[in-house]
Amino acid sequence: METKNIYAYNPKETEQASVFSKLMRNVYRWMTFALAITGLTAACVAGNATLMQFILGNQAVFLGLIIAELVVAFTLIGRVSKLSFTNASLLFILYSILTGATLSTIFLVYEIGSIASTFFVTAGTFGAMSLVGYFTHKDLSKMGTYLIMALIGLIIATIANWFIASTTLDWGITYALVLVFVGLTAYDTQKIKVMLREHGMGLDESTQKLALMGSFTLYLDFLNLFLQLLKILGKRK
Repeated sequence: METKNIYAYNPKETEQASVFSKLMRNVYRWMTFALAITGLTAACVAGNATLMQFILGNQAVFLGLIIAELVVAFTLIGRVSKLSFTNASLLFILYSILTGATLSTIFLVYEIGSIASTFFVTAGTFGAMSLVGYFTHKDLSKMGTYLIMALIGLIIATIANWFIASTTLDWGITYALVLVFVGLTAYDTQKIKVMLREHGMGLDESTQKLALMGSFTLYLDFLNLFLQLLKILGKRK
């Protein structure tokens, strides 16, 4: 009697696994690339007294940079399906540069050694939680819903605290945001993994844009986690 080989080679499944693997690598490559652009831009701007004076000496310029960041981010998120992969990539790069310009101010507030050490702490924390999100078999979608609700609540609390000016509330929000972004890192990683497995049937422009948006999400998680940790761990000048 002939026995069926359950381990028979399946070219289609092998090709899909290869595509998924490449797309996931692209997610982290784009995220790393964008973080490098942000970091280099921040360092270059901070090292140029004229640029720093131009940004910080004129409130309209600094506000304009923040507004430009928001416009680029919402354009990328809202219109990515209509954009070409090249244009979406350029918007991501532009966002990274604008973010670097606004973040250059941290070099005036914190010692550079403390910025570097906080970056490595963030990288370690982010890496560990991203691995959790990638390898866990537990569905994190419910946790993600609660985390997003908590993030919205904390943003509202932050705005309210601009008027209240409570130091205790400010630190409470900071620690809570660290926990939220730690959790979101795991949740977003799992979401990206599932999304690419379901839709990543080939390396076409559509799936490349999915990977790009995944990297944008993780980039934001990393950056926000870094800023909250810097507030806690950073040594001020």
